[in-house]
Amino acid sequence: MDIRREPRSKRKTYAAWSAVLLAIVLISLGLARLGPAVPAVERGTLLLGAVERGEMILEVHAAGTLVPEHVRIVAAATAGRVERLPVRLGDTVGATTTIVELSNPDVQLQALQADQAASGARSAQASLRSSLVQQQLSQKAAIAALRTQVQAATRNLNAQEGLDRKGLAARSDMEAARDAVAELRTRLSLEEERLVQMTRAAVEQTQLDEEQIARLRAIANESRSRVAAMRVLAGEAGVVQTLGSPSLELGQWVNSGVELARLARPGRLKAVLNVPEGQASGVAVGQRASIDTRRGIVAGHVSRAAPSSQAGVVTVEVTLDGPLPAGTRSELNVAGTIEIERLLDALRVARPANGAENGSARLFRIEPNAGYATRVSVQFGRASENTIEVRRGLARGDSVVTSDLSAFENVVRLKLR
Repeated sequence: MDIRREPRSKRKTYAAWSAVLLAIVLISLGLARLGPAVPAVERGTLLLGAVERGEMILEVHAAGTLVPEHVRIVAAATAGRVERLPVRLGDTVGATTTIVELSNPDVQLQALQADQAASGARSAQASLRSSLVQQQLSQKAAIAALRTQVQAATRNLNAQEGLDRKGLAARSDMEAARDAVAELRTRLSLEEERLVQMTRAAVEQTQLDEEQIARLRAIANESRSRVAAMRVLAGEAGVVQTLGSPSLELGQWVNSGVELARLARPGRLKAVLNVPEGQASGVAVGQRASIDTRRGIVAGHVSRAAPSSQAGVVTVEVTLDGPLPAGTRSELNVAGTIEIERLLDALRVARPANGAENGSARLFRIEPNAGYATRVSVQFGRASENTIEVRRGLARGDSVVTSDLSAFENVVRLKLR
């Protein structure tokens, strides 16, 4: 006989599934409240900086070289071919020491032609003077003859007048004698005036001729100077720094004005620093500086700053106030530090990787005794190479991460392991 069984109740199954769903919802709500996991970094890999208050020195650091304070460039006064190089780099020379000897047949020929022209002008001047003297002598002789004729005509007129008083002379003879005297006197006056004009013209011609000869002599002297300039002298005492740019070679042709050598006055050197243009705004003449020669630190001051930048740098010259270490030479690579300003009471911190002068940045501030760092917004002020002024966002005693943490740009909190 079959026994009828009652169907199983599904109430327990539904209750189990409800409990599971409720657990899932509760866990999801809990995870949502926890938020994203906090990234962790190793504390030992980070650079930390403490916020301090006190004196802050604004400095600019730049690399450069030592160069002579006084450099003389010796240039070619005339074109020519290099025939002799009697000195070498590093030689000490005097003002009359020969640096380079050149040759140029064209220059020598021009000098000979200039001398010939000057000699020809002097010869022509001698002929002109002789001709002028002869003309003046001829004119004086003509005047002397006219004076004799005037005297003879005057005596004849006196005789005619004596006969006329006695009634023995004809009126026509009297008038003829008077006309003869008047004519001769007029001719004498004209010849004397001609002599005056002739003498004046002779003086002017002589002056013009002297000026022409003086010009030709100057040209000849200049031509001889150009020939002499092919033996190039140092001009002043110094040490030979360079011989041409590029180096001179025997037989090489150089044009007029080309640099043949550079001479440095021994004993005095200065530092020429290449300051990045972004840091050169505060550099001014007179500021204190120190130069690291790798053999010692030498004090100095800024003596000149270029008005414009070239290739991203500003050239700054530093005059050295102290003695250089023994063995220091020109063209030595040095490192310079220029003191821009001293802030007596400033809130400062080590300059972070993203810290710009008068800018702002988001830094991670270390939470005391918590093992975490929280991002804060910081406003900066004036900056040096290694430190920067804090205007807002941090307080004295705070510690911040100065390393580059751009990989955590969107993170507000870090765990420090």
